Amino acid sequence: MNTQLVVGLVQQSCSADRTATIQKSIAAIRRCAAQGAQIVALQELHTSLYFCQTEDTTVFDLAEPIPGPSTEQFGAVAKELGIVLVTSLFEKRAPGLYHNTAVVIDRDGSIAGKYRKMHIPDDPGYYEKFYFTPGDLGFTPIQTSLGKLGVLVCWDQWYPEAARLMAMAGADLLIYPTAIGWDPTDSNEEKSRQREAWITIQRSHAVANGIPVISINRVGFEPSPDNSKGSQFWGSSFVAGCQGELLAQADTETETELIVRLDGQRSENVRRIWPFLRDRRIDAYSGLPTRFLD
Repeated sequence: MNTQLVVGLVQQSCSADRTATIQKSIAAIRRCAAQGAQIVALQELHTSLYFCQTEDTTVFDLAEPIPGPSTEQFGAVAKELGIVLVTSLFEKRAPGLYHNTAVVIDRDGSIAGKYRKMHIPDDPGYYEKFYFTPGDLGFTPIQTSLGKLGVLVCWDQWYPEAARLMAMAGADLLIYPTAIGWDPTDSNEEKSRQREAWITIQRSHAVANGIPVISINRVGFEPSPDNSKGSQFWGSSFVAGCQGELLAQADTETETELIVRLDGQRSENVRRIWPFLRDRRIDAYSGLPTRFLD
């Protein structure tokens, strides 16, 4: 990673108007670049509403190939501004085969690489298994002109194994495009516990691996198409440093951009005093590839 790296995060609400939603994203990307951002990261599935609240086969019409219209449009923006751009798209790989895919576009507008979401949830309001095939590209960082990006997506953020494998493969930082929110009928206490758990687990990945973590979440209430509860996305996008320290954090409601300067030398310095990779007992972890130790 470059010695000094400026990262921009775009936290926004989305609508059913795809063109308007994308144009709002591009305007925010431009504001980030104007403030010196070299990498700009967008939230999960940022070109549309979060459609996984229900199961509806017509929604597959939203999917697109990669390369495709979105990578062409965002690629042109990345090239114009000279930035690395982390996008999150509904990929149509083949008829009947779809993925939740993050695409990294380099400063020249080319596709540096992609990551297909590996952990697919299936919960009320988050029926992703209906839409997405689990990823098959593994936990491989994407090499860009500004460093190796360990891009993961939303539900992946709860799994220390995913973060560790990205770090072991040389990721300079972890980036999590996200769409997570509250059930509006939950108590305030339960809402607080969920949000704090979400922040805590990701900060722990920064600590355990000695690299920064960037998490970008959407905001706003999105009603469910079947008139059920809907989702209140809790925003709270943040950047954590190599010891889990919060370098910047957005609130739960505001559409905003965060601009954070990262010190590329800090990972080296922290790993020298907290050598977790050195002290791993790789001879004693044989149980990890199993589902459960009965």
